[in-house]
Amino acid sequence: MIPYGHLSKPPSNSAVPAPVNLMRDERPILIGCGILAKEVQWLIDKNQWPLDAFFLDSALHIDFGALKDRLTEALSLYRERFPLVFYGECHPRMEHILAEQKLSRTEGQNCLEMLLGHATFMTELSQGAFFLLEDWAVRFDAITELTFGNNPDLIRTVFAEDRKYLLCVRTPCSGDFTRFAEAAGQKVNLPVRWLDCPLDPLESVLWKLLNTAKGESNHD
Repeated sequence: MIPYGHLSKPPSNSAVPAPVNLMRDERPILIGCGILAKEVQWLIDKNQWPLDAFFLDSALHIDFGALKDRLTEALSLYRERFPLVFYGECHPRMEHILAEQKLSRTEGQNCLEMLLGHATFMTELSQGAFFLLEDWAVRFDAITELTFGNNPDLIRTVFAEDRKYLLCVRTPCSGDFTRFAEAAGQKVNLPVRWLDCPLDPLESVLWKLLNTAKGESNHD
């Protein structure tokens, strides 16, 4: 929906954060998009996975250049921590970026498919949903204006081309972002619908990533 790769300027907080826990131990680290940071961290804590997590700004998805730079920088920063990657096909060269460093990523085309499961994601997408999670709902004005500028008519026109509604997805970790979702709906002139989503599909995706990485490590 939003034309990824076309930003007038990079997100203001797109720099890789300062290193964390580099000397803590030799546990692997999950590097990924911050769109589901609360959910991923909750699952790590729930399952007591021996894993740390490092999240990048989800707004990087609308600037391919910045996304590649920040992700590559983070992978380099934590190269001694056996990094696993929590990203979908969020960059046209994602597989190439990861193959160069022989790294594994989560299965799925994007975080929404990982969260909702393939069937639900494809059903809603085919019916015209534009998916909205809490992180982007709260920052919706900033993200759309970075892409389209302060042009309300253009924003409404682009969203109306093939989207029929905003599907706001709540998880057990979500706060109340109702007013932000309603404001986003008004901004793009689309009705707002809600979907409560458990974390089982996301948990399965992360389990598979951990087991795949473990198998690769044992093979090496």
